[in-house]
Amino acid sequence: MNTDLFGHPITNGKLVTGLGQRAHLTFKGNVALGRHGWLRLTPAYSLHLVRKLLKQCDPDEFVLEPFSGTGTTPLACASLGIRCHAVDINPFLVWLGNLKLTRFNKRVASAVKSAALQIADTTRERGSPSWKPDLHQIEKWWDAPSLQALSALCNAIRHPARNQADDIGDLLRVAFCRVMIQSANVSFGHQSMSFKKKVDDAKLVTETPTQTGNRIADTFVLAANEIADSLAIDPPTTDCRVFLGDSRDISSVLPTSENRYTAVITSPPYPNRMSYIRELRPYMYWLGYLSDGRAAGELDWKAIGGTWGCATSMLNTWKPNGHGEIPFPHFDHIIRDIGQGHALLGRYVHKYFEDIKGHIVGLLQVLAPGARCHYIVGNSKFYDTMLPVEGIYAAMFEDAGFVDVSVETIRKRTSKKELYEFVVHAFAP
Repeated sequence: MNTDLFGHPITNGKLVTGLGQRAHLTFKGNVALGRHGWLRLTPAYSLHLVRKLLKQCDPDEFVLEPFSGTGTTPLACASLGIRCHAVDINPFLVWLGNLKLTRFNKRVASAVKSAALQIADTTRERGSPSWKPDLHQIEKWWDAPSLQALSALCNAIRHPARNQADDIGDLLRVAFCRVMIQSANVSFGHQSMSFKKKVDDAKLVTETPTQTGNRIADTFVLAANEIADSLAIDPPTTDCRVFLGDSRDISSVLPTSENRYTAVITSPPYPNRMSYIRELRPYMYWLGYLSDGRAAGELDWKAIGGTWGCATSMLNTWKPNGHGEIPFPHFDHIIRDIGQGHALLGRYVHKYFEDIKGHIVGLLQVLAPGARCHYIVGNSKFYDTMLPVEGIYAAMFEDAGFVDVSVETIRKRTSKKELYEFVVHAFAP
């Protein structure tokens, strides 16, 4: 009897047993796993799943991750001694991914802890408010005392009292990001970040500004200590790297002198209108990767599946590029059905798959013969129209010339009952 990646029996391509939500196959399974758990970002996917796929790789293989995100695949490869190159269009994620992949010396952990204590002591001394980002309606994110404490922390990290190595400052920035999001008025109860419901302030026992500042300073020290300790957990043993670029033109992003890649393990953005830039905005504003809402929207427009801010208005005027139809039966009919409910959504889905098709066609230029490709994807539903994402991916791989294409169901997702996660497997000819 055939089995799936996790040893569960399969008959006629379907699991014999029912599919649960399998939370360990989501970002939730990464939270306590060393560097993987530095920041809680919904776009992350399962380290457990990546490690299962990497068991098929020999130590001398060369893995490609064209949608790096939080760096799950390259970091898993680096800790196993497998070479990996990754690509992302978001400069903040490129910075975070390469920081996770850094092989720090043993003195860095103690230096981070010491620097965090000094910064916390500095910020406890109340002074005039420091710089704060131009995040729209920032008062919805943090109350005034929290914002002042965070501003003081950020200023102290950007302008240390003593000279320090860049890698120490970068690790302190990760600790700051953890404190910043923990103290924000946001909830992660949904698949994406949302603001918490407003409560009656009269029913709360409020802190004084000094107490708020001390609490945030203490939380920062704790976060810095946890990050410092995580450096020793499954550290990278080989050099891997994340490159800034667009995976629709993958060959122009990667080094031309390198050997071709023997495997691809990735989870591209899902066509569900969940904007990754929306999730990342607070980190990117505080660390200087974004300066205004227009910049956020323009970056999301460059990403596949992005619809944040001005990306939505740009989508209103988008038209297919005419470079060939999407090779899936009744695709045009699916787009029309979705568009009848909302014309913008029809264009959104069409553009998404046109972008992915361009990526898949270009992928063959950088792969070694017989390279294995594993794409973790999720289906979607718009109004009453199911979008068989896994089938469309499989059809595009076959149309591009890949062989032995198959689809494996991985888990039930937490939202609508019809939504599942899949791995689309394909082999370069």
